[in-house]
Amino acid sequence: MSYSHALRCRECGREYPLDPIFSCEFCFGPLEVAYDYEAIAANTTRESIEAGPTTLWRYANLLPCDVDYKVDIGTGFTPLIKADRLAKAVGLDTLWVKNDTVNPTWSFKDRVVSVAIARARQFGFEAMACASTGNLANSVAAHSAAAGMDCFVFIPDDLEQGKVVGSGIYDPTLVMIEGSYDDVNRLCTEVASVRPWAFVNINVRPYYAEGSRTLGFEIAEQLGWRTPDHVVSPMASGSLYTKIWKGFQEFHKVGLIDEPKTRMSGAQAAGCSPIATAYEAGTLNFVPQKPNTIARSLAIGNPADGYYALKTMEETKGGAEMVTDDEIVEGIKLLAETEGIFAETAGGVTVACLKKMVESGHIARDEESVAVITGGGLKTIEAVADKVSEPLRIPARLEDFDSALAARDERVLTPAGA
Repeated sequence: MSYSHALRCRECGREYPLDPIFSCEFCFGPLEVAYDYEAIAANTTRESIEAGPTTLWRYANLLPCDVDYKVDIGTGFTPLIKADRLAKAVGLDTLWVKNDTVNPTWSFKDRVVSVAIARARQFGFEAMACASTGNLANSVAAHSAAAGMDCFVFIPDDLEQGKVVGSGIYDPTLVMIEGSYDDVNRLCTEVASVRPWAFVNINVRPYYAEGSRTLGFEIAEQLGWRTPDHVVSPMASGSLYTKIWKGFQEFHKVGLIDEPKTRMSGAQAAGCSPIATAYEAGTLNFVPQKPNTIARSLAIGNPADGYYALKTMEETKGGAEMVTDDEIVEGIKLLAETEGIFAETAGGVTVACLKKMVESGHIARDEESVAVITGGGLKTIEAVADKVSEPLRIPARLEDFDSALAARDERVLTPAGA
């Protein structure tokens, strides 16, 4: 059973039944799932969670859906890695990397889709759909295939090939839109009003968004039932960033951890940085932007949760940073070369912004920090294809290998122009 009992407007507080709706009829504010925390606390312990499955469904009592409807393809409980080499490179004493590149479709979106499709099946929907910058499309297509449901995914026409193929392989109806993600989302809102489909980030968005809380749950559990000093998370719509913080708060509400004191900071690409730009300007009112960045998974110019992300920064004394495309590539390479994790462009944004925050003093050297890495690098191989070392091409003879290696070493010792 689920301990969710209503949808509540985040602005005026009005409550609604647990239906496939996403906005308040009175003030048009976004709706969020409300829970019976006393009942959760009475039926949930550290021990009961630890005895659960090694997926996000170990937190079933804190999810807004009945587990009888779950589609479990192995999402969640991803590694929290002590990143000593990366910590040294960026100037921190203690750094952890939350590695969501190892989810079934190689991104954190499997978390939100796992929850969304369970609730959609509970509602009786027979088809899933989404507007996506790529990762969500992959996940919705995969989960729909596993559930035997029809699937419709709408994407911008400039996505990386890895993400297009990563959706198409599951045989959904794949629709490419001429324009940006914001154009895709506008069309999907119209389609959702006339088609009986569960659009994960529209009519079932309140439930979908709750899946991101499991990142916060896992970080706290994996740190030994406590929260870190600082978290750096990428931001697109801003939902993931705010839900990690909500996860920490809820664990405290139900008595699993002490009150969280974590500072929450967000990372964006300079080519699409409405939230970080508003933070730098000292305002809670962001201005939509037209995306122009290699970090396409973060290319949402009009973020639905932008205001709430800025409020979370204010509440936690966190902040935001933005980085150029060149810095994003350097961030991808730095994470790979120090910790052996190949992240997509969003991961490069997180690492590069973390580095800048340490350099600026926003994150102190002794703050125990967690960097959230949300997707795998094979999805965005174009971003780094011309930035990696050229292979040594030789005949299959030992003397040719020795000669090529010596020539390579000499080039390293004597850079061009020296």
